[in-house]
Amino acid sequence: MGNMDVYRAEDLEILKEKINLIEVVSSYVSLKSTGNVYKGICPFHEEKTPSFIIQKGEAYYHCFGCGAHGDAITFLMNYMQMRFVEAVETLAERFHVPLRGVVKEEQANADFRKKDLKEVLLTAAQFYHYYLLHSEEGGHALAYLYERGLDLNFLSLFTIGFAPKNNQIFVGFMQKHRFSFRLLEAAGLIHTFESRQKKVFFSNRVTLPILDSNGSVIGFSARKISEEVFGPKYINSPETCLFKKARTLYGMSFSRRRIAKERRVIIVEGQIDALRLIQEGFTFTVAGQGTAMNMGQIQELLNLGITQVYLALDGDEAGSIAAYKIGNLFQNEGVEVYVVSMPIDKDPDTILREKGPQFFVELLKNASDYLHFVLKHLSKDHTISSPAQKTRLFHVIAKQIRSWKHPLMVHESLRKLTKLMQIPQHIVDVEQKEEWSSIYVKREGSLFAVDVDPRRILEIDLLRWLFLAGKSMPIVTKLIKAHLESKHFSIEICRRFFSLYIEKLEQQESIDFLTIANNLESAEEQLVFSEIIQKRVNIQRAEKGVVETINKLLEYHWMEEREKIKVQIQSGRCSEEEILCLAKRFDAMKTAIPRVYK
Repeated sequence: MGNMDVYRAEDLEILKEKINLIEVVSSYVSLKSTGNVYKGICPFHEEKTPSFIIQKGEAYYHCFGCGAHGDAITFLMNYMQMRFVEAVETLAERFHVPLRGVVKEEQANADFRKKDLKEVLLTAAQFYHYYLLHSEEGGHALAYLYERGLDLNFLSLFTIGFAPKNNQIFVGFMQKHRFSFRLLEAAGLIHTFESRQKKVFFSNRVTLPILDSNGSVIGFSARKISEEVFGPKYINSPETCLFKKARTLYGMSFSRRRIAKERRVIIVEGQIDALRLIQEGFTFTVAGQGTAMNMGQIQELLNLGITQVYLALDGDEAGSIAAYKIGNLFQNEGVEVYVVSMPIDKDPDTILREKGPQFFVELLKNASDYLHFVLKHLSKDHTISSPAQKTRLFHVIAKQIRSWKHPLMVHESLRKLTKLMQIPQHIVDVEQKEEWSSIYVKREGSLFAVDVDPRRILEIDLLRWLFLAGKSMPIVTKLIKAHLESKHFSIEICRRFFSLYIEKLEQQESIDFLTIANNLESAEEQLVFSEIIQKRVNIQRAEKGVVETINKLLEYHWMEEREKIKVQIQSGRCSEEEILCLAKRFDAMKTAIPRVYK
């Protein structure tokens, strides 16, 4: 499916019937049954006594400690930090329900389902791994990997394999398992030239499976171990409907949960570096799928809420240049960057083998913040003792800082730069006065008018209470239904969600996330729906929270109605009698601010 396709209603209904919440949750949380109740340590807060429960046959979990509450989709979104569509597709794959899209024409005409492609890629990974361990040709590759310090446990844990030099060995195996050439090509395992000649994509290379967030194989990265092999050191699978290089981070399936929990990430260059760190317990590590990271990959990390990035790139000039560029992209997004000082000509894999994990922990502790690193990196081309060169260096770095998105980050970074370079603060203040106002004004629209819309926040909050607490706490639904109508919502999508929920409620139809998903009409609606259900609510304060939110929405609407009357009075289009009538309404409203009275 595409990023935000809409699914067929009948498929979602089948999925809803097949989901077993206990089966889903028990994959991540240890549950013990007492009669019809399953209980475990809540994964959403620290506790010693289990307060997280699921009733057998129910579609919802609940924690009496922190108030976490939701269904299988909510669990995957909150625990695994999946987006809504990812969660739906994960459940569909787990319970063997094919999902068909109804939006994209090319998807409707697609020859193969994602399930078919994942099956062929998994079989290929198993073949490559077996061939590495049990063939004479694979034995040479195995010897090379052993020399690099990769033991059998490492190779098995990450299903590392070897693609044979003879194309027919791989093709014959896959055909024996009834995989067609068209399916192999759709999965990126073979390529057809214009002459119609077919060739396997990976040959005479060590293979490293690339996994999605659920651990399914979506492609391969392959390394040559002999100079006689044509092409670069590493090659990746071609783009497919599963593998999008620009959005894929190697090692994410092993590290996603901890990155989201701790809001920090280690970024390395090589796949082996990432796997070695993950094996040694640094399960918040990823690598790009090429020499440089792009905004698609950075956005994947931003979606997990990261606030700190550690760049542990190779300790050579190319590694420094990459750290400078990648670090700037993250600083631009308001994320604090630290650059790990790697010994020259060493990579994380080598360091862990030679020095051990504790040495790498110390490297992380002593990592330079980004400005310290930038100053040191650029000072190689400038002599700080020379006033002219010091001035040029300052302007180069200051210009870079001023290009960042967030005014506060710009301001604080410029202050820090003056201290690092021992430049009087007032000189920078004079220089900054003109630029500061233009930077602030330029970004004011995006920061305040779009990102911080208090009315939108309120409406999203109200819908969150309704969707996440309405079913388990009837008082929530009763209060909302008694005091609010669709007219109280100014955001069109929020108004539609509210109307949809109330309509289902009045018709006494089932109200759950898959039912709501059935009624989503656009990608924008799916994004807003994900935003609503992604955040947890505290059930213990549901009633109080709902009353506060309703009162604020009522007050907003009251203010808007009074403003409309004032505009009518001042329009000059009303008769004296009409103006008098409007004035009486205006005065009457002044003392009648709507409130929730229980």
